Amino acid sequence: MTPLRLNALSDIAACSADTIIDVRSPAEFALDHIPGAINLPVLSNEERAKVGTIYVQESSFKARKIGAALVAQNAAAHLMGPLADKTGAWQPLIYCWRGGQRSGSFATILDQVGWRVQLLEGGYRSYRRLVAGAVYDRVLPHRLTLIEGVTGTAKTRLLEHLARAGAQVIDLEGLANHRGSLFGRRAGGQPSQKMFESRLAAELDKLDPTRMTWVEAESSKVGARLVPSAVWHAMGSAPRIEIKAPLAARAKFLASAYRDLTEDSDFLHRQIDLLRPFHSADAISTWQGLADEGAWEALAGALMSAHYDPRYAKSMGRSDKAVEAIALDDLDNETLSQAAKDLAQRFS
Repeated sequence: MTPLRLNALSDIAACSADTIIDVRSPAEFALDHIPGAINLPVLSNEERAKVGTIYVQESSFKARKIGAALVAQNAAAHLMGPLADKTGAWQPLIYCWRGGQRSGSFATILDQVGWRVQLLEGGYRSYRRLVAGAVYDRVLPHRLTLIEGVTGTAKTRLLEHLARAGAQVIDLEGLANHRGSLFGRRAGGQPSQKMFESRLAAELDKLDPTRMTWVEAESSKVGARLVPSAVWHAMGSAPRIEIKAPLAARAKFLASAYRDLTEDSDFLHRQIDLLRPFHSADAISTWQGLADEGAWEALAGALMSAHYDPRYAKSMGRSDKAVEAIALDDLDNETLSQAAKDLAQRFS
């Protein structure tokens, strides 16, 4: 059994493990984990709570004895189940909360089987410190350029085309699983704040800081997830490229890009209702009527012209950042692909 000490996030990819195993409870794993790890808990949520209660209310010895029995029982289930087809050449990296009894017990069992096991020193906590350091505690070394523009200018889609053109990209909305607006919900819901930060730190670690990295201009939050301070500060001082397109083209794009939203009438009506503090009852009624009619392009155009565009203009009025504007007649894939190729070539 070999200990692995993390000095940088890149040490995880460099450790030659075939599988990263998080042996913490499912609830701990759901909150955050090393990207790419699988969850083989040695204690379930209920078992962990039970052992903890015994430790506090009865005795540490009894808790360890019961915990050891449960760990052995669950380890046997993993050996006979998810790990049954692993050959002798398979190499796992194992971690728990702090590199203590849970991961140590499971690693010992796998080591006795004959696998070359690596055990993460300090467990998840050592990993989490590196994540916090990467997205909060340092000046981001990456060279960022922001893609900005009013709602509906296909900024996220342009990022996808930039990535295909060979440019470096960070998709904050993809990492946060949210499109960044009142109507931005995506299937599956958002990850926890810590999981968002883990995903972001992993993406940053893959990038070459000497090359340009493209990011969509966001507010300080993407849905309910806060953009970490190191990234937010770097975005605040980054140069910007503004995408412009006609209202009709933007409405057409949104009606297609938000097709999942149009299929959930109840949610759409609830979100429109949230705009009541900002608009007249007549305006809300008109938008609800357009939703009932399935007039998606008309609804998108009305929401942008009355709500989103004025707010964007106000925020731009407070900005002293130099902006280069690129005008697109439409937002079809061919147009966005060509725009991305031009940008990637100019800023390579």
